[in-house]
Amino acid sequence: MQRKAARVKQTKRVAMAAALAGVMAGLGMGAPVGTGSTGAALARNLFAPRLYVNDQAISEYEIQQRVMFMKVLRAPGNLQEEAVKELISDRLRMSEAKRLGVKATAEEVTAGMTEFAGRANLTAEQLVAELQKVGIAPETFRDFVTAGVVWRKIVRDRFRGQVSVSEADIDKALEATARPRALRVLMSELVIPAEPGKEDAALALATRLSGEIKTEGAFAAAARSYSAAPTAANGGRLDWLSLSNLPPSIAGQILGLGPGDTSAPVEVPGAVVLFQLRDVARDTTAEPVKVSVEWAEYLIPDDAAEVARLKGTIRTCNELNREARGLPADRLTITKAPMSEVPKDVALELGKLDLGEMSSALTRSGYRRLIMLCGRQQVMDPEPTRDQVRDQVMNQKLSGLAEGYLAELRAAAFIREP
Repeated sequence: MQRKAARVKQTKRVAMAAALAGVMAGLGMGAPVGTGSTGAALARNLFAPRLYVNDQAISEYEIQQRVMFMKVLRAPGNLQEEAVKELISDRLRMSEAKRLGVKATAEEVTAGMTEFAGRANLTAEQLVAELQKVGIAPETFRDFVTAGVVWRKIVRDRFRGQVSVSEADIDKALEATARPRALRVLMSELVIPAEPGKEDAALALATRLSGEIKTEGAFAAAARSYSAAPTAANGGRLDWLSLSNLPPSIAGQILGLGPGDTSAPVEVPGAVVLFQLRDVARDTTAEPVKVSVEWAEYLIPDDAAEVARLKGTIRTCNELNREARGLPADRLTITKAPMSEVPKDVALELGKLDLGEMSSALTRSGYRRLIMLCGRQQVMDPEPTRDQVRDQVMNQKLSGLAEGYLAELRAAAFIREP
């Protein structure tokens, strides 16, 4: 029990350190740059420009730092490519801020860092210290936050007066906040693998199927043909699920479907997923709640016999903890978080599990990821005020305008390699 408690308390820090240590090793950054000729050459290569955004350089060092930082955030996709895209976007944001004379004060940046670190139940100083332990510079975190702070200020100034939030908008948002947690849904899933380099093909297939499937029979046939989920043989059919057990972004899509409808493609790490709603059960007496989950993720060699053994013998997370005794710390992590903060691929598996059940549908780098539900708790939150909801709706509306604004800046930019 002590070992489990320590894991729960430290899981985010342990996962952060282990993940970054692996990334650093893969990047050849396991030791400090030396003072000899090899070390000097490596230093020159690291700080040499990798590409230019207009007249501003992005160095190899910045890209490696962002890759490691994104690994901490469990970002999906090709992290090298995504890091470059994000750094280009940050350069464009900061360039536009300079052109407009918009600056972030020290207090605003500190507040942004504190808010971000709070998602991991850390102070800003604690998060910076944890990042430094594995080679991520404080400037990497600060620059990331600063770009976000100035961009929010720019967007609000640019679109002030163009976006309004009506009382009807607030009423609709409040209703949507409560309704998903008062529903159980009966649905089917179709999980299309999206291997590295084949993401576009997977998305295209999912988009085509989403438009073609009109009946439960057609969805079941497509699931048997294309789905990589264990439910494929059963036509993708799932048992009744509480909508509150699903990630909010996916629950929102399900909520918009009618019985027999198929969702738009939902992208998760390593896959694209379609859902078909078969039935809805309403509970008009249910109180609005949020769900917090505790889960274990155990990495084992991708061996069907070992997966079957563990599924047949392990019944609790304590037993899984004993099974992992003596293994490296990153092989088993136990995490507790609000459902809204759980990675989508893990959240989808947890939504299907009861306490003590285990999923083996996910993989990572040749390992099978065993996901076990250790606990699920409904958290009663104070009902948000209308002013809070107004801000949320405003931010949602501004988000779409901000993406278009950034796309315009990107289209006008001159981006080149040295």
